[in-house]
Formats: sequence, structure tokens, C-alpha cells
Amino acid sequence: MRILAIALMLAAFIPALPAAEKNPELHRLFAEEWERGLQESPENASYNGDTRFNDLWSDLSFAAIAKSEQGDRNALQRLHAINRVSLSAQDQLHYDTFEWQLKQKVERQQFREYLMPMTHQGGVQTADGITEVLAFDTEAAYRDWLKRMQGVPKLIDQTIDLMKEGVRTGRTPPRAIMTRVTAQIAGQQVTDPEKSGFYAPFKRIPASFSPELRSSLQAEARRIIANAIVPAYAKLGAYFNNEYLPATRETIAAANLPDGKSYYDFLARYYTTTGLSADAIHAIGLSEVARIRAQMETVKTETGFQGTLSEFFTFLRTDPRFFYTDSHDLLEGYQALSKRIDPELVKVFGVLPRMTYGVRAIPDSIAPDTTTAYYQPGATDGSRAGFYYVNLYKPQVRPKWEMLALSLHEAVPGHHFQFARGLELPEMPMFRRTAYFVAYGEGWGLYAEQLGYDMGLYSDPYDRMGQLTYEMWRAVRLVVDTGMHAKGWTRQQAIDFFKANAPKTDQDIVNEIDRYIGTPGQALAYKIGQLKISELRARAEKTLGSRFNLRAFHDEVLGTGSIPLDALEKHMGAWLAKQQTQ
Repeated sequence: MRILAIALMLAAFIPALPAAEKNPELHRLFAEEWERGLQESPENASYNGDTRFNDLWSDLSFAAIAKSEQGDRNALQRLHAINRVSLSAQDQLHYDTFEWQLKQKVERQQFREYLMPMTHQGGVQTADGITEVLAFDTEAAYRDWLKRMQGVPKLIDQTIDLMKEGVRTGRTPPRAIMTRVTAQIAGQQVTDPEKSGFYAPFKRIPASFSPELRSSLQAEARRIIANAIVPAYAKLGAYFNNEYLPATRETIAAANLPDGKSYYDFLARYYTTTGLSADAIHAIGLSEVARIRAQMETVKTETGFQGTLSEFFTFLRTDPRFFYTDSHDLLEGYQALSKRIDPELVKVFGVLPRMTYGVRAIPDSIAPDTTTAYYQPGATDGSRAGFYYVNLYKPQVRPKWEMLALSLHEAVPGHHFQFARGLELPEMPMFRRTAYFVAYGEGWGLYAEQLGYDMGLYSDPYDRMGQLTYEMWRAVRLVVDTGMHAKGWTRQQAIDFFKANAPKTDQDIVNEIDRYIGTPGQALAYKIGQLKISELRARAEKTLGSRFNLRAFHDEVLGTGSIPLDALEKHMGAWLAKQQTQ
């Protein structure tokens, strides 16, 4: 992100005015660009609960990509044609936020990331996963899905074209992570169409459908899978295994891509919403690792464990008492834990979101290669709840002591509160209600893990060790991400550093390191964001003393919507000054 854009935003950021006058031209631009985004990404429309494009996939042709990039440049020109000075304070904030996002998109175009369209965590090989957010409750919904299924071969052909150009120009992902994709593609080449992930919705057709309609829909789905989808994935598998995988790069650093150093510097700015250099972030990480290790030593002593911290880590990774043996029991454990958290939220929040959330299992097709959990926001119109997805693959490597911190982060009061509150902010254009600045969002998620203390949930020392493990995990990220992408670290060096400083299991550690390789810079945002929010809280507590209201502080942080860290600091500074005068 451009530092100039940050400065412009900070200069304009003041608390929103409830009755601020809207500039018609500005808000027309916002609405038209939101609509353009939905049209260009039908998948994103589906995730937002907009069903108009449920029969389409994104157009990944070079012409469509060029048109989209030109659209971003045109939108920035239209924005700059509007007189910012004449806008209300609230519209100035919207303007600056929109400008920042557009500038980032335009600057990012030079790196041609679309030439690496698949990673081990997602791509056309996991396209069926979108069924998780689609509502199959009408015949039209099934007809849309059948048409979307028919478009899979074209989507695969376009993906192959992008990959070929990536090979030609030297823009390929690391082989160390792409070897995982072979099995994912093979998983789509089913001999029985009913075992395809694309067929899953046809196993739960509503009882209200007539037997004739049910039979017809299912037969059509089987035909498309057998005659179109499976052959297309066979074509993808042949190209991937025979040509693409051998052409992927043996190096892991983003710096090894064309313009790689500039690319990683951009990603660090983009994800952290700061101007911190890789060296500065690396140093912060080392400092945090040392601080958290000292706290881990204290908790280890409290448990009565006799041995070194490294031996304690081994004990936490391996003792059977810390693990479920059955996936169903693990899911029920997460569900029960969520119910335990919910009643305590009123201790630290005055405003609770109206949108509900649920707990679901991560689909089996991606569980072996993905993270411990993630959150899927609800539909923008409230028609679908948010969902906390948990990984049930190999329950024997998923310790109970991590579940509380994980749930606080991914569900409540972490990501669900952040996304749901954003959607419920009044008088906001849609791009503001759905904005996601990673340092704010993931910083809040990590900060939310620590709220278990304020809610009285960390009564067990092993749960506290879980909280410290998760905080250490994010501190380690600062070290290993910058280490691999900017300092020449090897994959094994990163794995060893992670394992030496956190008791997370080997399965999680390897998956995490591969995630940082595949998504450079993203992992930097968590700890940087959490440190800023914690700093703002400490400042308010010190300034207000006995008048500090934790619930009001949290309501104000979430009430801003997702914004860059410097903008958040500016806003909370104004809030603090106001509290002092009351």
C-alpha cells in the first residue's frame, strides 16, 4: 500500500457523522464499482449471497483480465475527478479508503499474480467447494448449479492458459508446495459421478421436489460430471503433472520471482498496512518470541511438569489425554466450546452482532492441506449465517488445549464479530461494510484470543498454554515469513524454528510453513495488528484510569469497520480525547 494514501486517509479520518450529507456522484461510483466486482467475480457474488450470477464462473481469459485491470484504472480516474475537499467528513473517509484500495489494485497489476492461478490451498481443483455457501432450496438453484458445472471445462482451459504463460515468463509457484496439488486434481477424477464433490447438492434435494424432478436433476448432474467435468480434470492432471509441475521453481522465496524484492516489499506494506521493512518486522518477531517463551516457562512450572520447555512441547504434542480419537467427537467438542464462550461475551462488549454463526467441518477434499480452522462470513443480506470451519482431519494431531484460543479467534469474539458488525454498520457503502484490511481483521482475531482472560475462560493452565502457543505461532510468523522470502531461509530452517518455539503438532507446522510459502506476506499482518490494538488499549487504560470502559473500547474498535492500522490509531485517539472530556 502507498504511504501517501495512508497519510491522506489519516488526515481525513474523524468519527462518522450520523447525518452526513452524501455526494451523489461519489456514491454512484461506489455502487457501480461494487456491481462491476460482482459481475467480474460471480463466485464472490455467491459468497456475498447475491444469486444473480450463480450459473457462472469468473472469466479468466487474458482479455477479461485486461478489461478488469483497465476498469480499476478508470475507476481511479473517476474518483480523482471528484472534488474531495467539498465532501463531508464521512464521505472523505469513504473516498480515501476507496482510493487506497484502488491504488493497491493498480500497483499490484505489475506483478501479474494471475499467472499463478493455483496453489495447494485452492484453485480450479477445489471449485466444487463453493457449494458450501450456496442455498439449494429451489429448482432454479439446481439449474444454476448444473449450468455452472457445464462451465468447468472452460474454466480449466483458461487456467491452463494462464499457467502456460506463467511458465513462459518465469512466474511459477514453488514446487515444494505444488506437489500437494497432484492428489487434489486426482480426487476430482472420479469413476462414480455420485462421489464427486460437484454432485453433493444432489444428495440433499428437498423433499418437496417431485420424484420425477429429483430423478431428472440427478441424472443430468451425473451426465455432466462423467462427460464434461471428469475429462476436463483428466486434461488438467496430465498438463499439471507432465509439464507444469516440472517447470515450477525449486526456490521458495517471493524474492526469486521476477521483480521479486519489490513484490515482497509491496506485500508487506499491503498486509500490515504499515511502512515496516522486512528487517524491522523480523526484529519485532524475534523480540516477541523471546517474551512469549518466558511466559511459557511460567505456565509450564504452574502445571508441575518436570523438564525443559522443549520436553514440555513434546509432552503437549504427544500425550493422548490432549487429543480426541474420533472426528465426530472433535466436532462436538468445538460446538460445545462455542456455547461456553457465548454467555461470557457481555462482559467485554456492549454491542453484540445480530447475525448468528455455526460450526462446520472443513470439507474432506481440502482438509489434509489446509489450516486448523477458518471463518466464512455470512451473506451480506443476512440470508446466510457466518460459519466457523474446523479441521477434523487426523484428530489425533489436533490438541484440545488449542481449541479455546482458536475458537475465540475464528468465531466469537474474533472474526464473526468483526465481519458481522461491519455488515451492520449503518449508512455505509457496501465496499466499506465488506472491507477487509488484513492487519485490522487478523490483528483483531489474535487480540480476541486474549479476551478469554477478561471473560474468565482461561481457568485451566493448559488452555493458557494454548493461548500462548497461538500468540507464539503469530510471532514466529514474523520471523519465518521474512526469513524465507527476504533473508534466504530454507523451508526446513523455517520448520525447525517454528517447532523449537511452539508446541503445535508437526502436521500443523508443516501446513503453516507451506501456507507462508504459497501466500507471501499475509502472515505478517496478525501480530502487527494485535500489537497495535493492544497498544491502543493500554494507552486508553493508562489515560482514563478508573473511568476506562472495556466494553466501550471494544465497541468503538469494531464500530470503525475494517481500516488501516494508522487510521484506527487516529480514530481511537479522537475517541480517547472525547472520553477525557466527558
